[in-house]
Amino acid sequence: MTIQELQTQLLSLTPTEKSNLIHFLSSSLETPWQGIHKTPGVMGGEACIRDTRIPV
Repeated sequence: MTIQELQTQLLSLTPTEKSNLIHFLSSSLETPWQGIHKTPGVMGGEACIRDTRIPV
C-alpha cells in the first residue's frame, strides 16, 4: 500500500473512526521502549540502557 492510497482511505473514515485511529496511534507512541530501565541502587536510580550502566 502506498502513502497516497493510505491517505485516500484515511480521508474516507468517519469522524468517529478518525478519532479512534488517533487514539490508537497516540497510545502506541506512549509505550516506553523496553530497552530503558530505572533500577533502584544502580546508577543512583537513573534511567539506563537495559543491562548496562549507560545513562539516557
